[in-house]
Amino acid sequence: MITKANTGDVVERIRQFNATRDPERLALKYRAIADNPFSFLRGTCHLFYEDFPSSDFLKNAPAGWLCGDMHLENFGTYKGDNRLTYFDLNDFDEAILAPAHWDLSRFLVSIVVAAESIKVNPSEAVALCHNFLDTYAATLARGEARWIERTTATGMVRSLLGELRKRPRATLLDSRTDIRNGKRRLRIDGKKALAVEAADREKITAFMEHFAGTQNHPEFFKVLDVARRIAGTGSLGIERYVILVRGRGGSAGNFLLDFKYEPASALAPYVRIQQPSWANEAQRVVSIQKRVEAVPPAFLSAETIGERSYVLRELHPSQDRVALEQWNGKIKRLQGVIQTMGQVVAWAHIRAGGRQGSASADEWVAFGSDSKAWRPVLMDYAQTYAQQVLKDWQTFRADYKARK
Repeated sequence: MITKANTGDVVERIRQFNATRDPERLALKYRAIADNPFSFLRGTCHLFYEDFPSSDFLKNAPAGWLCGDMHLENFGTYKGDNRLTYFDLNDFDEAILAPAHWDLSRFLVSIVVAAESIKVNPSEAVALCHNFLDTYAATLARGEARWIERTTATGMVRSLLGELRKRPRATLLDSRTDIRNGKRRLRIDGKKALAVEAADREKITAFMEHFAGTQNHPEFFKVLDVARRIAGTGSLGIERYVILVRGRGGSAGNFLLDFKYEPASALAPYVRIQQPSWANEAQRVVSIQKRVEAVPPAFLSAETIGERSYVLRELHPSQDRVALEQWNGKIKRLQGVIQTMGQVVAWAHIRAGGRQGSASADEWVAFGSDSKAWRPVLMDYAQTYAQQVLKDWQTFRADYKARK
């Protein structure tokens, strides 16, 4: 079931895909994906779709608005634009209109590949895949789009939402900034942030001044500091900034913003479904995120500087993702998280149903009700391709060590 793409040099394919990225952050990406197979999967979404089989069956599923890079760590908590906390899909860089099997297969592969990282054995990983599919299909069959918030969450997700609710913004600020001469400045630590060149600082500051002028409270967006942001795995090396703004005033009232350049989706060369004509790639990301999530994150918008487009949003800490490895030997806790993810994905498909070519709610209900017809092929592919990921990782890791 693996296509001819896999006969090529996997190291060269990775280096070609990342050739235009910031060398300093790209080095961090290569170190991360060489570390373990799950990080490798997360950081090489393009390989997954280059290799995706041409089987009509795997592509014969309802068309939906997909996040495009659905894996275990692309779910998390955040504060919505209504300032309430939610648990949902949270990465839409690769988002696109495509058959549902594309996202489903990548998620199942991620469970199998991550087995060692989350401390489960292979049979438990397969059982978790079935847990996900059981919940996903049953939720689709009900045909209702809901959402996860603190009062409706259970288990590890409920705990995470409770922690976010109690955590003051000052805690995040203190973890990313220092106060010097009574003013906050971003901490350049090589872990979360890197220094920015003067030209880029001027570019971002000028943009934010223009952006502020379009807002009801322009003083909120006054720039105090700018740095290159280190975040994620797949996107490391892409132009990205963390911006410290005045916010509500005073050092405790400052806000952090994420400002990220958006290239084309890695899925775009392989999708045969007609796509809408987006104004730019950032508009693609923001539009799909807003129709898929029940409530979008605060300050989410698509912006442009010259010919490049960027997504602006409030920065959320990386610890707002479920620490799956901390299930403490209680498999039901882990099953509960996976089942919640199954619900979230099904609700997303239904919520965005009927929009610009995506399947209708009735089609999603039928798809969920007929899961016995398609899930065996997905399970087979997940277990087969997970072995390919392991081989590719071993090849890349050996090359990375040889170059060090």
